[in-house]
Amino acid sequence: MLSEDIISSVCGPPIAANTAVSKDIGIYAHSLTPSWATKSTFKKSSAPRHCVAVSETHIFAAQDQKAHVHVYSRDRGNQEALVAFPERIRSLALAHNVLILGTSEGRLILWEICTGRQITTPACHVQAVTCLAVTPYHILSASEDSNIHVWSLSRLLEFGVDAGHEPDLTLSNHRGAITDLVVGSSTNPETSLCVSASTDKTCILWNYQTGQVLRTLLFPSSPICASLDASARALFVCAEDGGLYLVELFGDKPLIGSRSAELSSIVVQVNAPLGVTDTEDGPASCLMLGYDGTSVLTGHTKGKIFRWSLMDNSHPAELANLNASVTNLVPMPLISSPQPFKVVNVVKPNQTQRQYTITSQLQGDLEHIDRFSHILGSQGLPTDTIENAMASFLDSPSVNKDDSKLLKENEELKAIIEEQKELQRATLLQSAGGKTS
Repeated sequence: MLSEDIISSVCGPPIAANTAVSKDIGIYAHSLTPSWATKSTFKKSSAPRHCVAVSETHIFAAQDQKAHVHVYSRDRGNQEALVAFPERIRSLALAHNVLILGTSEGRLILWEICTGRQITTPACHVQAVTCLAVTPYHILSASEDSNIHVWSLSRLLEFGVDAGHEPDLTLSNHRGAITDLVVGSSTNPETSLCVSASTDKTCILWNYQTGQVLRTLLFPSSPICASLDASARALFVCAEDGGLYLVELFGDKPLIGSRSAELSSIVVQVNAPLGVTDTEDGPASCLMLGYDGTSVLTGHTKGKIFRWSLMDNSHPAELANLNASVTNLVPMPLISSPQPFKVVNVVKPNQTQRQYTITSQLQGDLEHIDRFSHILGSQGLPTDTIENAMASFLDSPSVNKDDSKLLKENEELKAIIEEQKELQRATLLQSAGGKTS
């Protein structure tokens, strides 16, 4: 059975004098399935919301009210580096091997962790960049100034030009600070979906490549955190009132898409939550959906992590009490995607350097060629392919005894054919001799 793991972080001082929880631990690695357990911990970290990014080898955590990022090695289980930046960091996101940082001054900083290359944009936002979302081709940055910028990742990383240091698009329909930003998995321009939550009590569904507003959702209180399911068909939102809300995007009355009966400008009121947490647990500050789609995990300001079952309307089950405000829940992929290299040690950023060295460990057989490419690149059929085909005929199972009658009939037919051939040959010879005489 595959093990489902998550990374959680806490921020701020301990809530109670609980000696069962260490005061130094700031990041936890948990096993969610088959059973809940704490697998490892990392010390000396206090990361606020949206300030933890995780790769297969490292954990990056920006520190609260500081311009520092702590880098932890997941393999060795310790802190590998402390990286200082010129501005306080308010948000983090990881795109492949590029760490994107949003600063309190409204800038983006891109750090290639394999080379140390650093790119800094101008102050694109008026206020701090509080949320970041990434796709294979884009970066979305959201700010307290209520705006969302859409950037081309390849243009930002392009060498020798500054033309890419301006956003491709700005989404600006909110009237309050952005509290969360999530993006769907599709990269098709027609189905590029992202959802932004704001203190104006709304969540807006966008096509972030065209800038089109697909739908506006209005909640009873300000939404704090949001999450899309894997197929981007349902939206989960936690609000200040402690409620967990579920919005079906393609239900009996689709909210978006060609089957939607209403105009996209019509605001949808969301009133009934799936459930509400107790007042003493505080509102949820982070949210994630389980991979099986049957449960939702929420981290709360009073230190607890709850699991909500979507199979019934039962009260959420408490998984852990970390004795400090839970600020981030990051799911780990069940199956790691194959990578040709592995980042062993990160290279600290250096903005003045112009020559870079990639530090990584190559993995697997880099010369591997699949069977199709081998046949396609050969002249005619390759010899080994023919030999394998012939060997498969020779290695075929022996004929069953029950087929002996068929074999006998085949032999008799072969004998008749040979007799006919001999008769035909004799007839031809006789005819040729008659013509000669």
